[in-house]
Amino acid sequence: MPTTSRVLRTLATVIANAPLHRGDQFAQHGPMDALDICAWAYCIAEDTPPPAEFFTDELASIRLIECSPGAMQAIKTISAVLDTHPADEQLDHGITVPNFLEHVSNWARTAPVRETKPPSVDEVIGRILRAADYAAYQDAACRADALTRRLTGRRDRRLAA
Repeated sequence: MPTTSRVLRTLATVIANAPLHRGDQFAQHGPMDALDICAWAYCIAEDTPPPAEFFTDELASIRLIECSPGAMQAIKTISAVLDTHPADEQLDHGITVPNFLEHVSNWARTAPVRETKPPSVDEVIGRILRAADYAAYQDAACRADALTRRLTGRRDRRLAA
């Protein structure tokens, strides 16, 4: 499975060269199929063409994307670098969870407050690349922590002997 940073960098490249869908559903057929930012993240993370559900069934599309760990991690990372926070979704028994999919999808297709147009494709790509840098930094920090724990553990075992 590719790293989150790799998925995001590929996503930026794809969006620079393929249509970004900003309407209903997650995709629209055309000479080149246009996909929503979250749908593109799914296709890249899963290394698959867009499923038929992306064009016809929004609920099935959401479930497919939510079941992809790679896509969801990429979407959560984009959400983390946006200027707003995701809205909470109410589940059964009063449980609320952040709706990262809606947050990222709506950000890419709707105009911000006091604006008349949604972010340009260049702005979307820039934010994705910022998220990729953030993911790479997080990955490097995790690797450094793991290495430190391993080295510290070895040293502790030697000192204990």
